[in-house]
This record gives sequence, structure tokens and C-alpha cells, in this order.
Amino acid sequence: MVPRWVGRCPECQTWGSIGEQAARKPAALRLASGPVTAPARPIGDVDVEAARAHSTGVGELDRVLGGGLVPGAVLLLAGEPGVGKSTLLLEVANRYAAGQPRRALIVSGEESAAQVRLRAERMGTLDRGLYLAAETDLSALIGHVEQIDPGLLIVDSVQTMAAADVEGSPGGVSQVRSVAASLIALAKSRGMATVLVGHVTKDGAVAGPRLLEHLVDVVLYFDGDRHSTLRLVRATKNRFGAADEVGCFELHDDGIRGLADPSGLFLSDRSRPVAGTCVAVTVEGRRPLLAEVQALVARTNLAMPRRAVSGLDSARVAMILAVLERRGGLRLSTDDVFTATVGGMRVVEPAADLAVTLAVASAACDRPLPPGLVALGEVGLAGEVRPVGGMARRLGEASRLGFTHALVPPGISQPQREIRTREVTNLAQVLTDLGLTRTAAP
Repeated sequence: MVPRWVGRCPECQTWGSIGEQAARKPAALRLASGPVTAPARPIGDVDVEAARAHSTGVGELDRVLGGGLVPGAVLLLAGEPGVGKSTLLLEVANRYAAGQPRRALIVSGEESAAQVRLRAERMGTLDRGLYLAAETDLSALIGHVEQIDPGLLIVDSVQTMAAADVEGSPGGVSQVRSVAASLIALAKSRGMATVLVGHVTKDGAVAGPRLLEHLVDVVLYFDGDRHSTLRLVRATKNRFGAADEVGCFELHDDGIRGLADPSGLFLSDRSRPVAGTCVAVTVEGRRPLLAEVQALVARTNLAMPRRAVSGLDSARVAMILAVLERRGGLRLSTDDVFTATVGGMRVVEPAADLAVTLAVASAACDRPLPPGLVALGEVGLAGEVRPVGGMARRLGEASRLGFTHALVPPGISQPQREIRTREVTNLAQVLTDLGLTRTAAP
């Protein structure tokens, strides 16, 4: 068989002996019926109690999960080493064991049971319904589950578990896929909520096969600056609730606790205004958070002035500095400019552009902004102030925390009664109105 016409046979070297023959069509796929696990029922007769979420006892985690843990659901919690994943899950397991009739089981493949016990003693999470085991073999883990029959299983971590009948080292693609599939089948068959702890790569993605995120019901990311006590839990996939919620936590030596109102962490407590500060309102998931942006502008003798950024997008700050110099008339080419956020918060959304711009201008002119002022809006390259989404929620949060004035982009459809808004269309206008101008470079 040759894929195209040839005049000479490649086998016997005879000319004109190759004939054309149509390829045979594959036989039609025959499907046969098989046994069903449960008969189909009208949708109105399906019992929904089996999928009803039970509270974890941690309000911020319940917010992200959409109400709590669903029996039989499998969650994947990923985060960098040392961010506090094991501490959070130990608190969740203890509260589950104390508030639910079924037990909780933690299987650790990275620490011994004694090490987990020491952390639990420090946190005060020693409920009798919480069980610990240190295993790295999948069959031994299943044996513990059959013996204890927990309602909540925590596997820390899925990359350390190995199945004896699967080739490859623990953490490899084949091992992670096999272990995850086995644990998911075990959770569904026993109605057991299961949390798998996953490692992350250098770029922040879950380590291992991408299939792992598709198999589980919920994917959570636990992140935060290790030099700060703030921790955030974000849901990127959630079959039982919204996938854009964010939970805020504060990590301490004696454990972790949720922050129902975390905005105060990102604001400085001062008795009088200081030049170089401005407050913006960002939105994490559906939650508005106030963030204070600080800037420091200082003369330098260096040929290349320094530009240092902490907690902000460095590329966006560089763009704002160029817009300030070109459209706002501020000379910054001979100054060192340092910008940062308060409380270790990471602000990357464009809604904070106007606040960053005013903070830098305030620092450059050494003139503080009026007290009780927040600034919202995206700044374009032409110096225009563009609208951002969720304006009503942002203004409502600012008003709740005592702010009285807001600089907003044009086109606010619902004016806020509790807070006075002032529309600004371009950067030059707002800088002139606030007195933040100085002679530009020729």
C-alpha cells in the first residue's frame, strides 16, 4: 500500500503493476447497553439534602466555598510553602470534628503525627474527634479511612502520596493522576468531604498534571506575603458556589483567624494628613477593600533615578509617572520615586491608578490631600480618567469607613448620599483643583 500513485512497484521493481484500490471504511461503532447504577428519576424527585453544604466553622472559608463543605466534594487547596495551608486546614478539621457528628482525619505525608500534634497544641485544636496519621502509601490511607469512617479527609499533600501498582516516583504525573482519581472515587462512594493540598510551581500554578484541576470540584489558592500576616483564599473553580469570592485571614503564632472586615489592615492611623498618601477602593472577588497608597519623591544625584515599587504593578507605576510628567506638568526625571501599599496588600487593578497618581503628585509637591478623600478611576496615556466597575460598592465601603469625599470618573449613574462625589475628566484638571502642580521640565 502506498499513499500516492507510483509507476514502479517499490518491491518487485515492475513498471505498471500498481493498481488503485479504495480504502475500506471502518465498521460502524456498535454500542451495547450496560447496567445502570441508579434508575433515572424526575428532577423534582431528586433528594438535594445529600448535596447540602455544612459549615466548616470558619466564616471566611464558608464565604469562598459558598456555604461550607458538601459531603462527597473534593477540594484542591494550593499555595506556596510556608504560607499557612496546614495551619488553616488544622483549624478547619478541628472545628468540623467539634461541630459535626462524624470524625475528621488528617493524613500527612510531609510531617510526622508528632509534628502535627505540636502545632495543634499551640493552636488549641485538640478535639477528640480529630484523628492524625502519617502515611505516604495510598493503600494505607484507604485503610485508615475504612477504619475511622471520617466525614472530612485532609491529605497533605497529594504530591507525597504514591500508589504501589503505578510506576513513577511520588509527585510524578502518573502517580498524581492515579492517587487523585482513587481519592475522588473514595470520597464520592463514602460521602466524605476531601481536601487535597497541592504544591505550586514558580509561576504560581498547581504542580502536576492539569487534569488534577479538572477532576476536583473546587480549586482554592491560598496566598499572601510571608512578611505580612494577611492571607487570602481565592476560588478559581467552584461547582457549588461563586468562583470570584475571596476570604481574608490573619496568620499568628497561635493559629489563624478570619477577618470579616479587613479594610482596617490597609489604612494607616494618623492624627493629621501626610503628603504622599491617597486611599483607593479595590475589589477582591466581590468584596470591596480600602487600600492606602504611599509615595515618596526625593531629589537624587544619580544619573539614573531610582524607581522602587512594593505591592503595585511596576509597569503600571512607570506608565503613571510618564503620564504625570507629560500630561500633569510634574518634573520627576531628576527624582527618586518610591511607591508602596500599606499592610502588604497587592493592588494591581486599574481602579487604583488615580490614587497612585495623586499620591505621587502629593509627595512631589509636599502637599497632603484633603482628609476623608478617596480616589477611584483608571488613568489613560492621554491623561483622561476612565470609569471602573463596581462603583456603587466601592463608594459604599468608603462611606462605611468614614470617608466623606470621592474623586470619581464621569458618568456615575447612582449618586451616593452618604459620600460626596466629584467627577474628574482628566489628570490636569484634578491636579490643578487640588493645587498639586509645579513647573515642568523644559
